[in-house]
Order: sequence, then C-alpha cells, then structure tokens
Amino acid sequence: MSQSVKPVMLITGGSRGIGAAIARAASAAGYTTAITFAHSTAAADELVASGAVDLAVRGDAGDEASAVATFAEVVQTFGRVDALVNNAGIAGGYGGIGCVTGEMLARLWAVNVSGPFLYAREAVGHMSTANGGVGGSIVNISSKAAVLGGGGEWIHYAASKGALETMTTGLAKETAAVGIRVNAVRPGLIETDFDTALAPGRADRLRSSIPMQRSGTAAEVAAAVLWLCSDAASYTTGAFVDVSGGR
Repeated sequence: MSQSVKPVMLITGGSRGIGAAIARAASAAGYTTAITFAHSTAAADELVASGAVDLAVRGDAGDEASAVATFAEVVQTFGRVDALVNNAGIAGGYGGIGCVTGEMLARLWAVNVSGPFLYAREAVGHMSTANGGVGGSIVNISSKAAVLGGGGEWIHYAASKGALETMTTGLAKETAAVGIRVNAVRPGLIETDFDTALAPGRADRLRSSIPMQRSGTAAEVAAAVLWLCSDAASYTTGAFVDVSGGR
C-alpha cells in the first residue's frame, strides 16, 4: 500500500456520462481518482489511459461483496479515501407503472439504493474520526425525478432516488460529529446517453419546459459535486444541489 499524497475520490459507475465527467473534473482539481464500472471496459480503459482515472475496478454496484472488495482495493492501493461519490444508477426501464415488475424493482433497488448504502457504510467506517479516520465527504447523485415523481415515465426510478435522498438526510445527521459531510446533487435533463438510450426524443420534448430553455451538461453536474467535496463547502451537509436549469 502506498499513501497517496493527493486526496482520493472514489466514484461508482464512473466510466461514462456524469461519472466520467466527475472523474475528469476531480483529476483536474488534483484528486487521485478511482472508479467502478460494470460493463464499459473500453470506456474505463480510455479514462485510465488519458490519466483522468488512476484505478478502474470492475464490479456490481448492487452487490455487497463487490462493494466491500472494491472499497478495500482502493484503500489498499492508495491508503485512503477522502471522497465517495455514489453515482452508479440504473433507470429500470422507461414507462408507466404497468411496465414495472418485481424483478425490475429488485435490481433497481439493489443498484440505486442498496449500493449507495453499502459504499457509504464502508466509507463511514474508513473516514470516521471516531474510528481514527480523518473525515471526508460523501456525495450521492440523486435526480430531480425524486422531487417531480416521474409520473408516466419512471415512478420506480424516482422512488429509488427518493429513498437515496432520505438516506442522505439521515446519514448527514448521523455522521456530522465524526468529520463526514453527506450531500446530494439532483441532476435534471442532462446531455448523456442515459435518456437517449431509454427514450429517444425525450430531451427535445422536455427542453421547452425548462426555465433555462436548455439541457445541462455532465460537466455542470461534476462542478457541483466537486464544490460539495471541497473545503469551500466545509459547513454544508445534508444539502441538495439542483442542477436542473430551474425545473
């Protein structure tokens, strides 16, 4: 194990989209970066080759053994984790409640709710000043859908993000006295393949309903995450930052 002289950020689901943008921004800001990925090997390899990512670990974001092993590998490799970004998430399908199945819900909850809980548990155990740690920051990537409800599109996805927000509020209170800040970012309509793959044309349809009259970028979400992890946000915990153009 070598102790990184730079702060270390672990980003789950970091090979594409918002996760990759966070990794690039964190690297540019002076972090040592580690990501998890499930299937996008080529994208993860490209980030490592570019220097934006220092370690990429394949794993299942919703599996407890995988979460424990991945967190341990990052600590073993760099000696520390200063910031955890729970970014990995799935939509669970696009459509009204009639499309929802038990199998879909089980996988959705595993990745979007259980995964962040498990990674947060490992992070708290490592970061807590009560355990000899030096504190740290956890940022959960929620969604504006948690507030809007996702009716007619993905109530199931919105509900999973609502659960993540409740965890954010509770964990922020639980860990505030042991040096850990817990916050969340709520992206709105963001230019990634998340919407494009699920519902072609959705972005064009919704853009006019956004007060700023445009969709956002993954880099804009990353900027909010980096601020929440920085010393500039040292008195901010239990907060939700909307990156949604006013919607």
